Amino acid sequence: MASIAVSISTPEALLDRAASEPAVCPPNVFVIPAYNEEQNLPRLIGDLESRPSLFPAGSRVFIVDDGSEDGTANVVSSYDGDLPLELVRLDHNQGPGAAFRAGFAAALEDCPHEARIITLEADTTSDLDALPRMLERAATGAELVLAAWVMRNVSYLRRVLSEGAGLFARRALGLEAKTVSSFFRVYHASVLREGFRQYGDELIQEQGFACKAEILAKLTRLGARVAEVPVDLDTSRRIGKSKMPVLRTILAYWRMAVRERVARSSAEA
Repeated sequence: MASIAVSISTPEALLDRAASEPAVCPPNVFVIPAYNEEQNLPRLIGDLESRPSLFPAGSRVFIVDDGSEDGTANVVSSYDGDLPLELVRLDHNQGPGAAFRAGFAAALEDCPHEARIITLEADTTSDLDALPRMLERAATGAELVLAAWVMRNVSYLRRVLSEGAGLFARRALGLEAKTVSSFFRVYHASVLREGFRQYGDELIQEQGFACKAEILAKLTRLGARVAEVPVDLDTSRRIGKSKMPVLRTILAYWRMAVRERVARSSAEA
């Protein structure tokens, strides 16, 4: 009878082997709301194409056309390059809240639990050079990584209004983060799934730009570990004006604060 040599690995050998094998990077799934961004999207797509390291196996890019009146959808649907680009289309403009709900639904439908969900502005003001640092924080314990804006080429009035809105949101919603309204974030897919499991459709009730502060507040309440990475915000890269109505967003923060206070009072009664 032929003998068969059986090699039994010790626990130490197994650890050494695991350390020597390259780590498998989780996929990155981008969710990018776009409203009338026909002029900016080609530059954003080019920026993404120039960074192939951001696209390990299984990665996808969802552009959510929020009922644009220009050729935003055509830019995406006619793309024939190497990016795993997909179009999610809303039939009329509903605001960032609805766009994120639709984009997250598409992203979470079949992505693995360990995937990273990356959200960013479609107007190219997000500095993609900062994304590897954000992903590194996501890989070392943070479940939600925020871009903490360092403003470049931003008017004084816009800076004051944005900082005032952020201060109001932090105090009204009990948040400690420096930047609460930026689209540029990295989520663990698992923490977003838990957010939808706990809150359902009410994870995102706000239709406007305040939805980002709302998501942050609710995921923080669930215990999500949050980190911030300084990122340059350069508005000179954008073609066209910002679509964020600052005063309307402040009013939305106030509305959220009232809703939170009523919810807490009801829970304590």
